[in-house]
Order: sequence, then structure tokens, then C-alpha cells
Amino acid sequence: MKQPLLFLPLLLLLAIQSFSQDMILKKNDEIINCKIREIGLDEVKYILPEYSADVTFSIDKDDITKIIFENGKEMTFQQAMTNPENYKDNRKNALKIEFLSPLFGRTTFAWEHSLKPGRSYEVTFGIAGMGLDTYDERPAGVFTKFGYKFIKTPDFYLRGLRYAHVLKGSYFKPELSLGLVQMDVYRQKEIYDDSNNWYYFSEEESRETVFAAAVQAVVGKQWVFENMFLADIHFGLGYGFNTAPNNWSNTYHSGFIAMSEGFPISVSGGFKIGFLIK
Repeated sequence: MKQPLLFLPLLLLLAIQSFSQDMILKKNDEIINCKIREIGLDEVKYILPEYSADVTFSIDKDDITKIIFENGKEMTFQQAMTNPENYKDNRKNALKIEFLSPLFGRTTFAWEHSLKPGRSYEVTFGIAGMGLDTYDERPAGVFTKFGYKFIKTPDFYLRGLRYAHVLKGSYFKPELSLGLVQMDVYRQKEIYDDSNNWYYFSEEESRETVFAAAVQAVVGKQWVFENMFLADIHFGLGYGFNTAPNNWSNTYHSGFIAMSEGFPISVSGGFKIGFLIK
């Protein structure tokens, strides 16, 4: 009777070794020591050594950071919403033109590049004077803008949810604008008339270089059609100034309207159209 008892430790050791110790690392830092049975589209199934092999447990893949298998190989997981693999067919660069900008005395181009799902940057370049000269100011110059986009994610996440296109959706964009434009400006000069003992104003015209700058919070929405074309409507509000006289007609050549030194608020808006490229 003693001889079979000698084999019990050996049988126990063999049973332990026969159970592969895989590890599931959860996003809440919990570790599950188990044996992986199945990795499906939405969940991972496994068994635990302290339970019968007939009892199978499952865990949502969105709750897992990675799996470390017994042989040392690792497998990582990402939500469908932020997994770059789900957007391989999306064109991630866009060339745009601000559709109505020539009506305001300039022409504006923009380039947008997707960094990852939900994030992109946009660089804007404008040419002042390439458009209608409504106020006969003869503007000539350039301006640029740089913005970083945060594309809105859903309020509630559903399994398998993803962006319709990596560049499509509502967004928030902090943006810096700089401009340097030459134009004809009109300044009012106060003149005292000795003969009539009163003051009157006269306008003096001069050719000046106007510098403009602004920091704005821009909100907008972008639509993508057939992975080929897009439309983008946006509105911005922030702080800005320029060195032109306090005249609204002089301030939009740099892509935004700046109020005055005493009230340094700036606003902008526009409608862009464009096409997507690889």
C-alpha cells in the first residue's frame, strides 16, 4: 500500500505541469493566472486551475491590456475605436481650400494629417490680396495657422464601435495664427481750426505693414464622402490683436477678426472643401 503513495507527489507534479500558466493582464492591474482556451472576436475564454476543466470563464477583450502565454509570447489588445488596424483603408491626409475666403480679400489653403484615431494636426497657409479688394486696401502678404485636432469620441462606448472615417466627426482644435500683411490704411487725425475755434477730423492714407496674431479655441465638424472628398465647417473664438487702426475692414486679411486693444477678442469662421490623399 505504501508504494502507490510514493507516486502521489509525482502525479501531482505532472498535473501541475500539464496546466499551462498563461497570464491575463487586466486594465485595472489585476493578473489572472489561467489557461487560455479561446480568443474570440469580442472575448477571451479560459479555465482556472482551482476549478474543474469543464468550467470555462470569459472576459471582454476591452478589459485586457495583454496576454502573456506560457512560452513567453505576448498579445496586446486595443478597443476597436482606437485601433489603427481598423483604419488602414482610410486616406489620412487632406488638402483643403477655404471656399469663401476670396470674398474677404485672401485665399486660404490647409493641410491635415491624421496622427492616430481621434487625433490630427492641421497647417493653414493664406495669401492676402488673392481675392476681392472690397475696401480698396490693396493687401499683400501671408499668414499661417497651426492647430491640433481632438476629434470627438462617443459619449457611450459600444463593443466594436469605430469612427466612420479617421478624419470624420466633430472636433475641438486649439489654434495659433500669425500674419504679416501690407495694406493701405486710413488713420483719422484731429485738427484744431483757430478761425472757428473747433476741432475736426481728417483721414490720412498710408501704406503700412500690419502684424496680427491670435490664439483661438476652434470647434467644427468635418464630413468625409467616399474616402475621397470632405467638407469642414468651423468657428473660432480667442485672444488676438493686430497693429492696424481700429477698423473691422483691416483685420480679416490674416484669417481672423481682432476687435481692439481694449477688448482683445478674436473670432474666425469658415467653410472648407477638399480631397483626401494617401
